[in-house]
Amino acid sequence: MAVINFDVKNISLFADGKSFGVHGQFNQIDGTVEFAVDPNNEVNKSIVDLKLAPTDENGLVHFKSKVSLITPSDTSKGNARLMVDIVNRGRPLIHGNFNRMDLFDSIEGDGFLFNHGYSVISLGWQWDVIEDGVLYGFEAPFAKIDDEGFRGETVIEIRTNYVQKTHLLANRIHTPNTPMDINDPNARLTVRDWEDGPESNVPRSEWSFANETDSGVEPSDEYVYMESGFQPGKIYYLSYTPSIAPVVGTGMLAVRDIASFFKSDSNVNPINKPFEKVYGFGISQTGRMQRHILYLGLNLSEDGKPAYDGHIVHVAGARKGEFNHRYAQPSQQSAPGFGHMFPFADEEMKDPYSDNVDGLFNELRKINAVPKVFYTNSSAEYWRGDSANMHIHPIEERDLPEAPEARMYLFSGTQHGAGTLAPDDVGPDGSVGMYKFNVVDYRPLLRASLINLDKWATDGTLPPPSSCPRINDGTAIKPEVLIEKVNNILDINTPDPKKVWLIRRVDMGERASEGIGRLPAKEFETYQNFVPNIDEDANEIGGIRMPDLTVPLASHFGWNLRHPDTREPDQQIAMQGISMFFAVTKEDRDKKGDRRLSINERYKTKEEFLNKVKQETGKLLDQNYILAEDVEIVISACEERYDAIVSGELKN
Repeated sequence: MAVINFDVKNISLFADGKSFGVHGQFNQIDGTVEFAVDPNNEVNKSIVDLKLAPTDENGLVHFKSKVSLITPSDTSKGNARLMVDIVNRGRPLIHGNFNRMDLFDSIEGDGFLFNHGYSVISLGWQWDVIEDGVLYGFEAPFAKIDDEGFRGETVIEIRTNYVQKTHLLANRIHTPNTPMDINDPNARLTVRDWEDGPESNVPRSEWSFANETDSGVEPSDEYVYMESGFQPGKIYYLSYTPSIAPVVGTGMLAVRDIASFFKSDSNVNPINKPFEKVYGFGISQTGRMQRHILYLGLNLSEDGKPAYDGHIVHVAGARKGEFNHRYAQPSQQSAPGFGHMFPFADEEMKDPYSDNVDGLFNELRKINAVPKVFYTNSSAEYWRGDSANMHIHPIEERDLPEAPEARMYLFSGTQHGAGTLAPDDVGPDGSVGMYKFNVVDYRPLLRASLINLDKWATDGTLPPPSSCPRINDGTAIKPEVLIEKVNNILDINTPDPKKVWLIRRVDMGERASEGIGRLPAKEFETYQNFVPNIDEDANEIGGIRMPDLTVPLASHFGWNLRHPDTREPDQQIAMQGISMFFAVTKEDRDKKGDRRLSINERYKTKEEFLNKVKQETGKLLDQNYILAEDVEIVISACEERYDAIVSGELKN
């Protein structure tokens, strides 16, 4: 058993002792979990540098995670299911996505998970997260590197929305990845004007490892400094060899082993009772981590027992990430590197640009440990340039076969994070949008996905069929063709077709197979991308369409553009979409030159609108894409948007 200690720091009643139906009150158990793994065990062989980490007298490698377990106070209650919240950059996001915390002034939100009896454990796993009262940290072991020659590199991606002269040597506000030598002549800074634009070197004389302080510019191993400033709209990559080498992949072992621990009898289990089923939930960064875990076959514990029964891999697209190579920075999300590598699809296929034959589930099939997997994506992951490669051939215009253990769902017309009625125009990464953000709230679809996954893993009840853009029915289309269609419907700025995001074959050098890379990667041939096709209102027709799209009040997109104040307004911003509302009356439409029918032309009365919404919601219920308990949530959200647009409260 890899978990050797669960150090309980505090036990309290969750949500001030609120009772959740038949499952009663829940306890919150906060603490630290200590792991010890055998670097020579076959199930750990894929973890880069694990054998270079310090070991105890028994030859085991240790690491620790901050955790918080929310579980019924009465262990005879609950549904015997544990959800593992694989925290995103230290942040527990499961409650906002399933319990809709943002809509309620309470920690439990509407209590969806707890009303259904699920226990939830939030788990720290990322070595560079700076732990505090909110963020979940992880104590990783550090490898001793004795290589005389090339030891590997890291890359810091710098994107800014204003001119800045200094930047922390980290992706996000994390522990700095300090360089081995701040005067290293081999350290490189490159710049490109857009995501896939040509790259040029910034002369070493124009930048340094330094920080701008009150006393002037001083040498620093925590910052990079450039007198002329890092310019908004440009993309910089800083590559160098760090002074520390955390065994980053132990974070994935923590995610694996917490599941197997809670499915087994153990005298250190704080609730003294195993769960029958364990499901993983990852979002964005941690969804890509789940894909990486699946690819490495990490679903058996050291004693050969299955870990996860299922995963919900949310808004991860077709990529993996920086989760298992030397000097990896897990918050890195878009710089070309290990996360862009083939394969993208579950089933085995040949890489069209190499002799590599592989599939995401290959290692899991060898050990007969493939869990049930739901891939849920927004439109933004398709516009990111990679999501279609999960299910469409990367260079041929044909659909790929689906793994029998998986389902893929596009939540049509949505952005990366669930939309809200009064969205901001500043994204989670600080980017500023040209247009107000997308308002479509896809969370009812996500909640149904959990229940459907649970039934599938428990008694074999088949979930709804996959629903995503396809070549064979015309619901998948090339981005440049789609952009032209949008321009024929709406008078708005659209992405420059030559600058849309995509991914290419990458090469990290001669030691990449060991997890030791030269970064950023060299890029070669392009893997093609497809995005969801649209109807006459510019709303997507592939995937699961909520009433927002089938009884529309707006055109909803999974892309947005940089605000002119942040420069380069023809470029996309990450993760965010747009909702362009219809005019209320024909007169308003004519004044604006809007080709789309107005709301009053579509629906004679609010009652007619709501009746159509109820019909479309009923169809989703019949198909098991939403739950009966969420029907009113969907209808009420549509009514709220109708009132806000017609009253003039909500405008483009």
